[in-house]
Amino acid sequence: MPHRLLILSANAHQYQEIIERAKLPDIEIQACTSLVQAALISTNVEIVFGEPGLIRSLLPDLPNLAWVQATWAGVEPLLAAGLRHNYLLTNIRGVFGPLMSEYVFGYILFHERRILQRLASQKKQIWDNTPPRTLHNKTIGLLGVGSIGAHLAQTARHFGMKVRGFTRSSEDCEYVDKYYHPPKIIGFADGLDYLVAVLPNTPQTVKIVNHDVLAALDPSALFINVGRGSLVDEIALQRHLQANQIRAAILDVFQNEPLAEGHPFWGMPNVYITSHTAALSDPGETAEIFIKNYNRFIQNEPLENLVLFERGY
Repeated sequence: MPHRLLILSANAHQYQEIIERAKLPDIEIQACTSLVQAALISTNVEIVFGEPGLIRSLLPDLPNLAWVQATWAGVEPLLAAGLRHNYLLTNIRGVFGPLMSEYVFGYILFHERRILQRLASQKKQIWDNTPPRTLHNKTIGLLGVGSIGAHLAQTARHFGMKVRGFTRSSEDCEYVDKYYHPPKIIGFADGLDYLVAVLPNTPQTVKIVNHDVLAALDPSALFINVGRGSLVDEIALQRHLQANQIRAAILDVFQNEPLAEGHPFWGMPNVYITSHTAALSDPGETAEIFIKNYNRFIQNEPLENLVLFERGY
């Protein structure tokens, strides 16, 4: 019998076209863009490829589920206590590094090359030859050095920057000059010019960017969050920004999304909000990861990007 695949995503039909072109063996595909559609065909589904937020609601209706391939890097909706965890779970990794580097260094250069100030001077016909800051010899701290952090570290080296990495235990990236591990996060943050958060959401990382960490930064530092909104104590961040104890924050993710109307961040001149758009998934790359893993699955080989439920990533 063929393996029954349910694609559950807003991009379900696009994914289906890509997977069908791959001519995978022994597979029967159903593509759904809503839970209502999916619930009608879920009983005999063995594999689900889709968005964790949608899949979570469908779990009780998937008695034969063996494997979920998420279309996101973050799979928090599927990790909650009380949910069934008796299946293989894989996520998307290794494709977001270049996009995150574009985002992070785009905003760093935006600030250091004084682009807004130059435009304001141009409108007033003022010859503004204030020297810009350079990235050379500045220190960037990467809160998380997985595949994304490693790519950021490599890009930072291109600009001649000093790179610190904060991880639970690993020290695999050759572009990191110095590693720090828990509980030495204050030493890691001390005097950083740029702090970039790329950690996953786990019980250990909730509000890891707190008052003490922010106070350890250089007062001219930029804080950039492209990881998870849960990493940040937003009240502490708000207070540091209002007191100009750090220069600015570039925030792509928040504790609650979308960010509520009237939230103080909206009106703060030193906050830049990008509405969870730092690294949007490319359907072609995402489908290719599923295709490779499917071939491993039918050969009973270990799947790539396996998430360990007990670890949270």
